[in-house]
Amino acid sequence: MHLPFEMLSDAEWNLANELDLPMFTIEEDDYLKRLTLMISDGRIEHVFYPIFPPDEYANEVLEWVTDNPR
Repeated sequence: MHLPFEMLSDAEWNLANELDLPMFTIEEDDYLKRLTLMISDGRIEHVFYPIFPPDEYANEVLEWVTDNPR
């Protein structure tokens, strides 16, 4: 699969713990709450959180990307 951007995996929760990202637990399993980090050149430029209302989320991201070209 080709994606026009890099993906990040944090299987050991290193980034989540370092950034104190919002999490929740269900039956002893930890999960990240839904959020999006806009990262450029290794720097967090913007955080979308909370993702609410979900039906408007994609438009918010598209607006931010349009207003903040690389």
